[in-house]
Amino acid sequence: MHPEVKSDRPGSCPVCGMDLIPMAGDVESEEEKAYKSMSKRFWVAVVLSVPVFFIAMSDYIPFINLEAIAPVKVWAWIQFALATPVLFYSSWDFFIRGWNSVRRWSPNMWTLISLGVGAAYLFSVLGLLFPGFFPSEFKDAQGNVHLYFEAAAIILTLVLLGQVLELRAHSKTNSAIKALLNMVPPIARVIRNGEEQEIPLEEVRVGDTLLVKPGEKVPVDGVLTSGTAIIDESMITGEPVPAEKETGSKVTGGTINGKTVFEMKAEKVGSDTLLAQIIEMVNEASRSRAPIQKLADVVAKYFVQIVVLIATLTFIVWYFWGPEPALVFAFVNAISVLVIACPCALGLATPMSIMVGTGRMAQSGVLVKDAAAIEEMNKVDTLIIDKTGTLTEGKPSLKGYKSFGRLTDIEVLKYAASIDAGSEHPIADAIVAGAKEKGVDIFKVADFESVTGKGVQAVYKNEKFGLGNQRLLETFSAKIPEENRKTAEKWQTGGQTVMFLVIGNKVEGMVSVADAIKKTSAKAVKELQKLGIHVHMLTGDNKFTAKAVADELGLDGFEADCLPEDKYNKVKELQQQGHIVAMAGDGINDAPALMQANVGVAMGTGTDIAMQSAEVTLIKGDLNGIVRARELSHKVMKNIKQNLFFAFVYNSVGVPIAAGVLYPVFGLLLSPIIAAAAMSFSSVSVIANALRLRRQ
Repeated sequence: MHPEVKSDRPGSCPVCGMDLIPMAGDVESEEEKAYKSMSKRFWVAVVLSVPVFFIAMSDYIPFINLEAIAPVKVWAWIQFALATPVLFYSSWDFFIRGWNSVRRWSPNMWTLISLGVGAAYLFSVLGLLFPGFFPSEFKDAQGNVHLYFEAAAIILTLVLLGQVLELRAHSKTNSAIKALLNMVPPIARVIRNGEEQEIPLEEVRVGDTLLVKPGEKVPVDGVLTSGTAIIDESMITGEPVPAEKETGSKVTGGTINGKTVFEMKAEKVGSDTLLAQIIEMVNEASRSRAPIQKLADVVAKYFVQIVVLIATLTFIVWYFWGPEPALVFAFVNAISVLVIACPCALGLATPMSIMVGTGRMAQSGVLVKDAAAIEEMNKVDTLIIDKTGTLTEGKPSLKGYKSFGRLTDIEVLKYAASIDAGSEHPIADAIVAGAKEKGVDIFKVADFESVTGKGVQAVYKNEKFGLGNQRLLETFSAKIPEENRKTAEKWQTGGQTVMFLVIGNKVEGMVSVADAIKKTSAKAVKELQKLGIHVHMLTGDNKFTAKAVADELGLDGFEADCLPEDKYNKVKELQQQGHIVAMAGDGINDAPALMQANVGVAMGTGTDIAMQSAEVTLIKGDLNGIVRARELSHKVMKNIKQNLFFAFVYNSVGVPIAAGVLYPVFGLLLSPIIAAAAMSFSSVSVIANALRLRRQ
């Protein structure tokens, strides 16, 4: 509930008193231990509380006469003997939490429970040991003081029930994380000194050669070094069709091998694997707080103090103006107010929905870093998207190459491929791959340099040359020959990305690549627009290619020839106009804009820095994930508001009834036991409502 509170050992939160949740390690084991411990104490409390309740209520059961078996005093001592373990064994940590809340002056639900139950128990003990100290209003006809052992025991048993249900529900909210944890095999087959060995997964090191047999799970992230494979990657991509892998292909830990045997080299192990990062992101998000939680925090800050004041006023009003026995009515109603007003439902309203929601999003391939991203995603009205790798496949292929005079066409391709051999850009990969397919020999260049947003440059035979867009030509003080400009524009209008080859200060030719639009992009854009989101594209590509893509997808707007700072400034400009902006991208050049946006959305197929800069990561890397993220964020926020409504209405109605406002008209009063049941029901209703998100 308060993720800023951290401890190096298990315990309770000093602010709200709830159990601290393990940040790392065997989370499932810790949760299971807590659940089993609480469940054991609950059942002990049930076994002891039921007889206490039965004894206390025996006067209202006509066919039972306990006094015929033993005197009232004996039954009182039996109640004491049964109720005491419920307090000091089953529920003692509740009182510790209550005392800590008072000591730190941080009142919370445990303050009210400790005050209410503690008062009822101490009153009963004193009434049993020193009946002479009490006025006649508290005694029956035989002079025995009315005891409230049953109220104390039953209230604590109901609180324990609420805690058991909460721990169980919390365990269910983390089912997505547990499922991910179970995807990792416990052992790996490593080849060392030519021999196959089975070792624990945690002993695998980067660079190890691993053997994966048919039907086994890939142990860590790495690259195929020998053999071929058909890998079931549905747990990462959500796609049911297995992916074919060959030597040099990357494989992900937790995915399932088909019917072949292959060797792989470990590249990422332990917490560096994709699966480990997914688990950590889901964990971090479930522990984070949505801004809407501030509302609950402000209310909770003053709530307990107000309730104590109301309980005090209830006692005073009933004592001075209530019917006889006024003192008894005053005491019982004050305890009822303290018990029914327990703010646990208010405290659970936001974190329960966040925990369930982030787990559900993870199952849908949407990872969120924190709860604030969920709330902001629900408010987004403008989406800025990159083109390459976001709207398109990000796997361009060589389309054309043309000389402007001095060189032959194939020489233009040779120069382009040689300089791009040092670049990691997808367009460069496409040019190099296309040149190799055509049997072009690549030469070595010197002083290679990547110019962000423009292209690349290098030196060959003491002459500087480059390959890039029109911005790069400005750096070389070169211009496209007028007779070739129309051809370039025609290629660009057809959706091709054109890169110009410049040697010295003269443009010698051009090379083009085409990047197919993802099949899912058009549908996703339409769905986002239906949700009221304006979709704009910002790309480093030329205006002709950008326009072709924008027209085909029906985008609300686009800007071409964008440098990283242009994307950043555009996001800032829209925010200054009052828009809530989400930015979706996959490259290093998108990182500044992703950081500036209200919600940064990274493609899981993109670069690590993009994912680190964003609040949301789409594992599958297509825009349908943003549609799903928007829908789920809306449902999570709606669920939180429902929970807060339940909690506020419950307390608004419950406290006055417990104080006795219905007594003058209907003669209706709420016993502390009924108040405790109502309090537990409010928490259960919030938990049950939050768990509905698992089916969304």
